[in-house]
Amino acid sequence: MVLLVLSMRYGIIEKYYESFNLGDRALFFSLMTENVIHEINQGEKEVGKPLFRAFMERMNKHYQERVVDLVLMGNAEGTRVAAEFFIEGVYLATDVGLPEAKQQSYRLRCGSFFELVDNKISRVTTYYNLKEWIKLIQ
Repeated sequence: MVLLVLSMRYGIIEKYYESFNLGDRALFFSLMTENVIHEINQGEKEVGKPLFRAFMERMNKHYQERVVDLVLMGNAEGTRVAAEFFIEGVYLATDVGLPEAKQQSYRLRCGSFFELVDNKISRVTTYYNLKEWIKLIQ
């Protein structure tokens, strides 16, 4: 039973990253609760799909990214899942407070943590080493 629950939960997170990679925002946001909590690396906590959508629009303007080498881990209840992965990307346009964008490529290790409620993502917290990313693009 535990494996079945984890398999279902992992499937939601796998779809989350597949839709991210494909740029399928309809599927991406359909996997979340309306009041999803988005905890941004070294940033603010935002609540709700509209704010998450605005965040993704800004990200897509500045970065072209793809998640690779995804590994998932979760609790026995299937309510919390952790993801480790690499983000492979291109820095497209200069983002506020960051170095100038010159189409630099990068590959950076990242981690995300998810909470799930009723087979939907209710929280996404993502971490990466910003100083390492800056080294990679300079």
